[in-house]
Amino acid sequence: MLHKAVQVRLYPTKEQQTQLAQTFGCARWWWNYALNKSIDAYKETGKGLGRSALNALLPALKKAEETEWLADCYSQVLQATTLNLTTAYKNFFDKRAGFPKFKSKHGKQSIQYPQNVKIVEGNVKLPGNIGVVKAKIHRPIEGKIKTCIVVKTPSGKYFVSILTEIEGENPSTTEGKIYGVDLGLKHFAVVSDGEKVSKYDNPKHLAKHEKNLKRKQQKLARKQKGSNSRYKYRKVVAKVYERVSNSRQDFLHKLSYKLVSDSQAVIVENLHVKGMIRNHPYGFATCYNGGNPRNAVAHNLAKAISDVGWGTFTNFLAYKLERKGAKLVEIDRWFPSSKLCSNCFYQMGEMPLNVREWTCPHCGTHHDRDGDAAINIRAEGIRWLKAEGSAVSAVGGEVRPKLGRKSNLRHSPLSTEAHGERRRQP
Repeated sequence: MLHKAVQVRLYPTKEQQTQLAQTFGCARWWWNYALNKSIDAYKETGKGLGRSALNALLPALKKAEETEWLADCYSQVLQATTLNLTTAYKNFFDKRAGFPKFKSKHGKQSIQYPQNVKIVEGNVKLPGNIGVVKAKIHRPIEGKIKTCIVVKTPSGKYFVSILTEIEGENPSTTEGKIYGVDLGLKHFAVVSDGEKVSKYDNPKHLAKHEKNLKRKQQKLARKQKGSNSRYKYRKVVAKVYERVSNSRQDFLHKLSYKLVSDSQAVIVENLHVKGMIRNHPYGFATCYNGGNPRNAVAHNLAKAISDVGWGTFTNFLAYKLERKGAKLVEIDRWFPSSKLCSNCFYQMGEMPLNVREWTCPHCGTHHDRDGDAAINIRAEGIRWLKAEGSAVSAVGGEVRPKLGRKSNLRHSPLSTEAHGERRRQP
């Protein structure tokens, strides 16, 4: 079975907007109430409340005079909220995510319909009392509809993400180019296909809107808290952030599609983006300087790292490659891609971040730092793919025979991990 998600813009009527606002409010209140109950139960017993225990609280709440308005909410929305909360707890205890947070009415609002959503004459029919909502479906909805998430953005727009299930097996391809991608800040991506190196500049989306955003945020800060004027102007600021987000998503989608369209595999570094943003001494410096924490990222780079969107780009590559049947390989962040000569494989001892070009003392080859890194990333990815047993055609360039460090084949039917010896941290 294949799963595919399509996001569709909704245009609800005034009455439907009111009904959606009530449903958002019920789901948000139930999330916060259930989260608070789970925290209290854990403090008292050392165990949280499971999905069944939380859902068992709902009938009494719907009958209570103070919370009888919960009965007006579509029951499966509340049950889906319970499922999402228990999943969030499980992800936290499995160390895949942070602790679940309480939800605010001022941020993005969302609800989930686990079933009974239909497409009616080019519009979306939501269960309960909302009915058919006008929609702009820009591509056909294929397969059986599984779940839908309705979202209201801070700028006041409505969207629905429709997840469908399509019958068929996962495709697989061994034809096309193999790309090695070195991600950075000056150049967003430096790409090697074995024959040539291409550079894609960082668009710096946030910097282009920074002055406008600062001016509008200052104007918002001067408005009285709780006033209608402040409430309306929050949408003005939200629209600026939305433009930044849309331009970033557009760039990342186009570049990822360009790489995926003619490739059988894409190789990237498994960067610790969260560590870089937190200015962790083993974040940015170790990824780009072979593990030397003395050259850690400066605080003023955190905003640029957050804006560039490396993690989102990797996720876009992952699902596009999986849909095509190609592979995404994430080589370990400790692999010294920037310090390795791609001609003779000589490894430099020190390579400060300000050194953008260097000459190999062993063979005399002159390297562009980022281009050399992309070539080494590609070679390491091909070596790992062959060691894993995948049939690949290494078009353009030799495969380096040396053993590499821990790497990961992501979002693939053969998703395994080659366990090599990890470089000892200083």
